[in-house]
Amino acid sequence: MASYSIQLKHSVEKDLRTIPKSLVKRIWERLESLANDPLPRQSIKLAGAEHLYRLRVGEFRIIYGVDHEAKNVTIYHVRHRREAYRKS
Repeated sequence: MASYSIQLKHSVEKDLRTIPKSLVKRIWERLESLANDPLPRQSIKLAGAEHLYRLRVGEFRIIYGVDHEAKNVTIYHVRHRREAYRKS
């Protein structure tokens, strides 16, 4: 499988500042693994969104989209589970 490029939205940097440092390393590992496998077994497609998925890392969720034609993964949010699905 060809490698995908990963793009982070500006909101992700802001989200990562609020997360405990002990979890940030695990989140980065999971983000980097999306380059080789953008749809791992643990990913779940979000209802009502055509190309959005979520991954769990502890109590935090990574919300991302995949463009298979352009071989691109866009990370939209990394938030606590109670805030991850709210419109912002």
